[in-house]
Amino acid sequence: MRIEVKGRNVEVTDELRERVRRKFEKVSRQVQPSAELEVELSEERNPAIRASQVAEATLHLKGATLRARERALDMVHAINLVAEEIARQVKRQREQVRGRREAEREKARERRAAAAQSLTAPAAEGEGAWEAGE
Repeated sequence: MRIEVKGRNVEVTDELRERVRRKFEKVSRQVQPSAELEVELSEERNPAIRASQVAEATLHLKGATLRARERALDMVHAINLVAEEIARQVKRQREQVRGRREAEREKARERRAAAAQSLTAPAAEGEGAWEAGE
């Protein structure tokens, strides 16, 4: 998984990049290698906003895009919160895909069973038989 860390009103240090990489390791094991993660770290400059440190994460998957935004008093805590939220979303996405896949398999089994039944069942009189007198 490719991880891009950007900063807005915040200097992104190597320590912050490493923390982001470590926090999203679990997520990277659960998604395909072609997934891309963009993490934007920013600081709100409004003195009225107490939790001014913001971490936003966007995870681009095949067929889905997951987003999370969290605020905290310090950047480390904001990164932890956004990583947990993305992990929850990835888990939910995987369960939904798995559920759809299982539902499709069940439908296919039912269609095969119905087709097999129609092939093995003898045709009733007048059904499917062509009569010359008609």
